[in-house]
Amino acid sequence: MKTLRQSKILELIKSNNIETQSDLLSMLRDEGFNVTQATVSRDIKEMRLIKVLDRDGRYKYASEVVSADEKESHSYLYSTAVTGIDYSHSLVVIKTKSGMAQAVCAAIDSTHRAGVMGSIAGDDTIFVAARTDAAAQNFVSDLKKLVSGKAE
Repeated sequence: MKTLRQSKILELIKSNNIETQSDLLSMLRDEGFNVTQATVSRDIKEMRLIKVLDRDGRYKYASEVVSADEKESHSYLYSTAVTGIDYSHSLVVIKTKSGMAQAVCAAIDSTHRAGVMGSIAGDDTIFVAARTDAAAQNFVSDLKKLVSGKAE
């Protein structure tokens, strides 16, 4: 049942602009799936779904596979949501506008960057664990370029 439900989730997010877990929950129920909010939340995490900007400037769920349009959305997300970046040794701290840390963190995770071991997000703060001090410094440098819109 889980595989069928997750396949349906992928189908739904590809064919609809689903902005919230609640929207996804309603659509799954309309499709005949008896699910709870907790189940949908676990599926989103397990499937590594991310939120990206659509062409209207609204956030929607998308799969982790990042297209060129989504890469552009990530750059836009970073430049509009990130308010500060700093690091100490191998720990990077990213500050975002309130409520945006989860989306930024998911976008970062979807890039599978070498040297980054993992990340965790709250409401407006993200912690990123890098393997080395140099990896943290490189990550911060690259992210600052994306935030400023000067990425290559």
